[in-house]
Amino acid sequence: MRQTAERGVPQQEHFAGTLNPLTDWDAARIFLEVVRRGSFRSAAERLGQSINLVRRRIDDFERQIGATLFTRDVHGTRLTDEGALVVSAVERMEAASFDLLRARSSVTQTLSGEVRVAITEGLGTFWLAPRLVEFQQAYPSILVDLHCAMRSADVQRHEADVAIQLLRPTALDTKMVKLGRMHVMFFASEKYIETFGAPKTYQELIRHRIVMQFADQTGAKEIFDSWFPGIPQQDLLVMRTNVSSANYWAVLKGAGIGLLPTYASSLGSKIVPLETDLRRSFDIWLSYHPDSNRIPRVRRMIDWIVESFSPVKFPWFRDEFIHPNDLKDVYKGEPLIKQFEGFSS
Repeated sequence: MRQTAERGVPQQEHFAGTLNPLTDWDAARIFLEVVRRGSFRSAAERLGQSINLVRRRIDDFERQIGATLFTRDVHGTRLTDEGALVVSAVERMEAASFDLLRARSSVTQTLSGEVRVAITEGLGTFWLAPRLVEFQQAYPSILVDLHCAMRSADVQRHEADVAIQLLRPTALDTKMVKLGRMHVMFFASEKYIETFGAPKTYQELIRHRIVMQFADQTGAKEIFDSWFPGIPQQDLLVMRTNVSSANYWAVLKGAGIGLLPTYASSLGSKIVPLETDLRRSFDIWLSYHPDSNRIPRVRRMIDWIVESFSPVKFPWFRDEFIHPNDLKDVYKGEPLIKQFEGFSS
């Protein structure tokens, strides 16, 4: 009789009746990450937690919900019907939490507080960070949380207030601005050239020692396969790295020749651009949530970043390629910060 009475009740109401009060909101966030990443291992890597901890938190979450949310097998995780209902609810909860965070930020209309800026490691380390003193002098009450990494930050999910990346943002509700274009080409240190010479032709280049950065947003594998078809990496590369700073140091210390932005030699470092035709360009994109534009401290940071990448002021960010040897004749601004100076010893 009881079964007959329940047949006409929608599945959502059956499920809702089994819910216990939710006390662990962080477990809900971890559950959503597992859904989006497709496996416990991938979610654990994204969250910076151990896979065993993620599994325990999901087990706890299932006990709180009172239902099995995943089936597990060798191929990964698969949502149950109950899990699919929970995903929708948790996504609404996530969106509401982001709205709350933005509302909290909007309440404070003074130019103080924290602004989180996510940027690629090379641009953050070698271009933006040394220039932040200008922003700090103008706005001493704003704390800048500068996160330098090659993984794109999701401003829609509040991973950062402002993101600067080399891949065009794809989220529909994200505001984006093209800041400029970064041109990279082969450089070598003076020490390397004294020892091995400077290659001028393609045939000379493939007889030299090359270092490259392989990371998200660099397109290094595609570049290598396009420029050096049929040549195994181990026959040409002497070093691979995942960060721009290590790549720069390897070039500067003479480990090999490598790809660096054209502005590198304009900042005081003793490295020499090589006369080869191989070069690559990357558009530089700024993205932010539409609501962030109404927060004064974030708006100030956005304006300052746009100015810091101005192609008019800094010609190496123009769409057209300008050889480093010609930049001194084109750049008319004040002397740049010599952030590389002293590194060549």
